[in-house]
Amino acid sequence: MPAREPVARILFDESHGQAWTIRPEIAAQMQPSHPADSSFADAAAVLRAHDLQTVPHLPGDGPLDERALSTADVLVIAHPSEDRWERTVPGGSPCFTAAEIDAVASHVQSGGGLVVLGETEQDKYGTNLNELLARFGLGVAHDTVSDYTQHRKGNPHWIVADLPRTARGHDVDVLARVEGLCFYRAGTLDLDAAPAGTRVLATASQTASSPGAPLAAVTHHGAGRVAVLSDSDLFGDDCLGALGHRDLWLNLVVWAAGPRLARPLAEAPSALAADPAWPRLRDATDALRLLQQPDGTLAADAGRNQADGLVQTMLDAVAALAVHVPHQQDHLDAVRADLDAWRTGGFATPDFTASLECFRPDRHRVDGIEHLVLFPMYKQNGSRDKVFEALIVRVPWPAWLADLERTRYDNAKFVPVTLVGNTAGYDSDCAVLFPETVTVSGAPANHFGGIFCDRESARFREQVGAAARVLGVNLPPDAEALLTSESLSRDAFVLWDLVHDRAHSHGDLPFDPFMIRQRAPFWMYALEELRCDLTAFTEAVALEREGFAFARHVQTAILFDRLFRFPVTGPRVRNYDGLGGQLLFAFLHKTGRIHWTDNQLTIDWDRVADGVLELRTKVEELYRDSIDRSRLAHWAAAHDLVAAYVPSASGSRWAGAVRGYPEVEDLRPFIDEVLEDEFPLSMFYLALQRRLAALEADAGRVPVPA
Repeated sequence: MPAREPVARILFDESHGQAWTIRPEIAAQMQPSHPADSSFADAAAVLRAHDLQTVPHLPGDGPLDERALSTADVLVIAHPSEDRWERTVPGGSPCFTAAEIDAVASHVQSGGGLVVLGETEQDKYGTNLNELLARFGLGVAHDTVSDYTQHRKGNPHWIVADLPRTARGHDVDVLARVEGLCFYRAGTLDLDAAPAGTRVLATASQTASSPGAPLAAVTHHGAGRVAVLSDSDLFGDDCLGALGHRDLWLNLVVWAAGPRLARPLAEAPSALAADPAWPRLRDATDALRLLQQPDGTLAADAGRNQADGLVQTMLDAVAALAVHVPHQQDHLDAVRADLDAWRTGGFATPDFTASLECFRPDRHRVDGIEHLVLFPMYKQNGSRDKVFEALIVRVPWPAWLADLERTRYDNAKFVPVTLVGNTAGYDSDCAVLFPETVTVSGAPANHFGGIFCDRESARFREQVGAAARVLGVNLPPDAEALLTSESLSRDAFVLWDLVHDRAHSHGDLPFDPFMIRQRAPFWMYALEELRCDLTAFTEAVALEREGFAFARHVQTAILFDRLFRFPVTGPRVRNYDGLGGQLLFAFLHKTGRIHWTDNQLTIDWDRVADGVLELRTKVEELYRDSIDRSRLAHWAAAHDLVAAYVPSASGSRWAGAVRGYPEVEDLRPFIDEVLEDEFPLSMFYLALQRRLAALEADAGRVPVPA
């Protein structure tokens, strides 16, 4: 699997006599007969597999001060001790200086994360770890818990913890996918001074020597987050694979990194946008647009001299900007020729056939490359006027994506783009740059498909994030990160779009399944778009199982966008994307993968992926059987599949109980009988729609159909 750049830096303190190390060679020195008993190497490997860089802070690196923490997103402190009690990393004192404690507190206050692992009989180890924890109202009590009823492998000191339901609540679910926990000779936590909002994740059972005592907790401090556990062994190499330890470990670190993962994506400056010729081109294009009619011709009352001057400004600006994009030289020459021909031809309907033929971003998929775009075109989900627009777009094409496209998901026309600069027409919800939107005299060239992954992911973060808050969804830490991280969500949409776009032409397909000019009932388009998303989800599951952990974010993006955005955006007139989302929700709800109880939506994270794959199987079977059916029979079978989970409207002529259409050559009259809202929204989605609209109104925004 290809490697990705780290999204956060996790610093492991090994400078204070830690009983654990992430360096295998040091673990072998500490415990020659059994290095795993001193090793967090596997724990570090789990983090690296999820794009989290792991770095040790060694005794020779100096104090754990502001300088040392300046590049750390999360600090992990695992069981400091004098070496008379434990075999420790050599060279460090288990005591933190006052300056180090101040630095760690400042790190958390400013948005950093802290994970602290204590031990049984905490007071004996000669460390002032509790002095550090006191800054956050936390502590590790001097205790050793035994439980002769609830334990593992016959050892009463290997206690199986209770996981309180209240730990999940209406916040980030740090226990997502965690099936159980075992603490090995654990102490307990002192939370008497803990701040409001501190959540206990695990407790000793009521049959333990310290009944109900807290064993693990998380809290907020300033802009940052702190997690503390009363045992360190459960994340060591020997125990990481037991029960839900691996999932809890990853959850804790990702949760602690949450505020830093939400930082804005750092973008390189644009030479095109910085050139003074760009604002001249943008402003002249915007001014020219106001003189055009919807078909692109010059309005009858427009000043010809003014239009001529604006076109000349545009021609000169394009010539000046060409120096920054030498790969576009042929295209920009053609743009200038087409633009000048429009002017000399009397400002009739534009024809940019030649320049569109030369616009080939598909041949230049290089990470960070920019393209200058100038076309007369309509905007999908925006103005349908075929007027001039000018754009600067940048292509994100990291090595991991190029590798996957080359080796698994060949899609020569797919071009992800981000918007660097734009004219007013793209101050809309348009998130595509497609050849068919450009004004040409004949059929447009079809060399590329540009998807604005930055716009798609920004809309996802805003709208799905709002829905998740309204519904109280039990978000795992990685899902919370996806909803707040510009970097993670953008990359997830790039990979999703790559596989989705390719899926339209792969699989057991009915003849001509999704041609844009084919007229079919809108639920057929709903199933086709959903099928491609289910295919992308399935591929993401396979990628994750093969070691590409980032693919889990793609699964979450597909699931959340389909469940929480598609059904409640856009008009209720043959809304095929919305219907696909309704179908997915209804299927997962009826099969027990999601639950709406006590006004909270709970997702069974251990089973939801299997539910999505199960629905895909049903859709694939529908498609596979279609080759033996007539078109009318295929449409009817598809209606029946949808209606089994999303009831059709009262009065539907297509409902199975009343449908009686004969097999005829011309099916258009039957399509005309499809109701505009053939599958109405459920009460759940109507209520969600109202809640989200109220939030928009409170924020002073008017929702725009997506």
